[in-house]
Formats: sequence, C-alpha cells, structure tokens
Amino acid sequence: MDSQIRKIHQQLVNKDMTCTQLVQEKLEALKQNTHNTVNALLSDTALALAAKVDAKIANGEPIGLLEGIPFGIKDVYMVQGTYTTASSNLLKNYKSAYTATAIQKLLDAGAIPLVKENCDSFGHGSSSENTIFGAVKNAKNPELVGGGSSGGSAVNVAKDYTVFSIGGDTGGSIRQPAGYNGVYGLKPTYGRVSRYGLMAYASSTDCVGPIAKSIEDVRIVLNVISGKDIKDQTTYTSEAISEDSILNSDGIKTVGYFKNFIENDAIDAEIKTDFLNTIEKIKAKGIEVKALDFFDSNTLVSTYYTLAMAETASNLSRLDGTNYGNRIEAENLKETYAVTRSENFSEETKRRIVGGNQVLSQGFSDEIYLKGLNLRDEIAANFEHDFNEVDVVISPVTPNTPPKIGDSLKDPLAMYLSDAYTVGFSLGQLPTITIPQGTATGLQITAAKHNDELVLKFANFLKDTI
Repeated sequence: MDSQIRKIHQQLVNKDMTCTQLVQEKLEALKQNTHNTVNALLSDTALALAAKVDAKIANGEPIGLLEGIPFGIKDVYMVQGTYTTASSNLLKNYKSAYTATAIQKLLDAGAIPLVKENCDSFGHGSSSENTIFGAVKNAKNPELVGGGSSGGSAVNVAKDYTVFSIGGDTGGSIRQPAGYNGVYGLKPTYGRVSRYGLMAYASSTDCVGPIAKSIEDVRIVLNVISGKDIKDQTTYTSEAISEDSILNSDGIKTVGYFKNFIENDAIDAEIKTDFLNTIEKIKAKGIEVKALDFFDSNTLVSTYYTLAMAETASNLSRLDGTNYGNRIEAENLKETYAVTRSENFSEETKRRIVGGNQVLSQGFSDEIYLKGLNLRDEIAANFEHDFNEVDVVISPVTPNTPPKIGDSLKDPLAMYLSDAYTVGFSLGQLPTITIPQGTATGLQITAAKHNDELVLKFANFLKDTI
C-alpha cells in the first residue's frame, strides 16, 4: 500500500538522507509557505530530536516506523513548553504546561513535531478564516478557503509540508478541510482516542484524528494514538488495525446513502452527478446500494449547533483572563471579565458563546436545549437502524465546493450549512473518513460505532474502484 511513512522510514534506514536533512527541508518549506498554515515553528525541538534519530542510525540501532517522521499539530493541542494559542487573541501568549495524550504517544513513538498549525479560533468555523494569523489558503487554489477548522493541518499535508498532521473534529473539522484539499482525514469513533490536552469545543463530539496522504498512513497513526486513557473517562481499549485486515473488503456486501442529501436543492449539480456516478461504479462491483431515509440537513445543522454552542459556552467560561490569557483591566472585576472576553474573542466565538448561553438560559433550555438532546438520541437510533441494513454509508463531504476567502465571513449561516453532511455523523459519534475521490470535495465513508477498521477497508476498496 502507498505510504509516505514507510517510504521515508526506508530512506532513513538506508541512509539515503539524514533525519536532520529531512526536518530542515520541511521547516524551510513551512517557513516560506504563503498559505498561512503556521502559527509557530518548533524548529529547535524538531532539530534536536532529528539529531537523536541520526545518532541511532549511525550507531546501527534499529528505529521504529514513526521514528524521525515529521508531523504537524493543530494549534488546539497542548505541547509542553510551546505556545498553544487556539489561533485566538486571548491565548496568543499562552504556553502549555503539559502535553496532550495523543501527541505524547506520537512523541513516544519517535515522531517529530514541526509546527503548531493555523485553525479557526477555538475550532469555531468551517473555513479557517476566524484566526488572528490570517485566513488559511486552499492548497489547490489560494483564492479559496482551506476549510475548517483544521485548515492549516489539511493544507500542510496536501502541500507536503508535513507527512501527517493531527487535527480535531467536532462537526466535520477534519473531514471537510481534507475534502477541500484532496487528502485523507479520519474522525475516529468517539472515545477511541483520548481528548486529554485538546482544548474543548463541544466535549460530546470532539474527536482527535489524523490527516494524511494515504489510507495506510492514517492507519499507522491511528494505531499509535488510540487507546484507553485514565485522564479521559470517555476512552476505551481498542484493538490495533492490521495492514492485512484492510486489504480485504469481501465482507462489505451492502452500501447505503441518504437520498435526502442527494435530492436536495442545496447540493452543487456537479457534486450530485459525480456522487451518483460513484454509486453506479460501486454497483458494477456487485455490491448492493440502498437509498436510506434520514433527517433533513436543516434539522441536523440546527441540532448540532444548538448542542455545540451550549457546550462551548460552558467550556469557554473559564477563559476570563484570571488564570489563562490576555487580561484587560477595567474599573472593577465584573468589567474586567467583560472587557477581556469582549476584546479577545473573535466575532464567531462570541456568536457561539451568546448562542450557547441563550439555549441554556431559563425559559429556553427546555424548549431548545432539551429538544436538541432528544433529537440527538433520535439521530443515533436512526443510525443504529441503518447499520442493521447496510455495512457502510457513503455521502458527499460537502454540498458545495470551497468558497472564496471572505465570503464565509459575510454569511455565517452559509458557513454553518456547509457542515450539513458532516455534523450528523458527529452527533452519532461514528467513525467517518474523507477520501479524496468521488466528488470535487471527496467522499465520506461511515460505519457503526467501533467499526473504524471497516471504514478503512472500504476506503481502500474505493481507491481502486473509482
């Protein structure tokens, strides 16, 4: 199988290049890049780690598969001693006191962190424009958005600035930018990877996942970062996914798709045509394809944003300049809190906090928030029924192609609706991968909970089918 990780590993072992040379080359490319993907370079750390890998190789010692492999980190993950800004003004000078579990596992495996990557502030956005570091520019066309909120991570992988990157997905924040930039992006089953050390946006749907240029690299990274963590009680023990296991897709007999996603006035005509062509190619391989009923896009988006805004309002209440962030003094303590948050949060973050406080407030929580929770349960039940009928579900990643930079900022509602095809799978806490095939912004493959191996199997099958 294609794998940049394996290729680079072999080059290092064969001494075709040194790890220091590799890291210097990547750092230089990141330094010169004009796509606004970099919040901070980790040059000193990266070069020091590369020198250790070179020393091991020179001494004839074996190195692990990920040892010496350069990667990027979305700037919402704690990495001890580095600036962790969440692309926000409030935390622009904040240094991490500890390292996130997923990142620590990669460091323990010998992977080399190169860069903290640009993203929508606190993950609030679908375009990576809501950032103090400037809008991330699409890898294919710099006039278009890079997608969000993990836009910097997806663009860095697409441009070969990093071998892989660790993004964060709450309602599509790995899958959508992966689709916009033509790479693979996986949202694992909720709880497969620890969220400890990830700045919380919406705790019930936040997921840690890899972005890479091949299915094999996604699999390799997923195996390393997965597992139970006593610091995150939502995690569970999971078995490693073997390379051989995803080469055989014979067990996949039935594929479903949501017909209301396709029979929708909002979908781009070309994306619809390409998706229907993909279905015909799958049928030609002898696989049964079923059209399924699902909730309409507006219900999915409104349910997701109701719950996500409520959770982010709660999660960000701690950021008032007292213990964290850029404090702005005012006449009294109450005013200090108000000014600090008003001046330092982006317009989109403030919009989500205000919306969250509204749906949680007395008189509205029963009418809006509890209704959202009930709808989430109905969505989960719908998925459970669907996966009794089909093995996997495929869908477009987005209804439309990437907008021009600036357009989403003028129309927040359009930005929210761009998540219409990703948020449902987040609410269901299901494993979902974006593949760079099938439509202009890729395809999503989704399976039932804990069936991450199945989505990788079918992704590998489609790689050679469409």
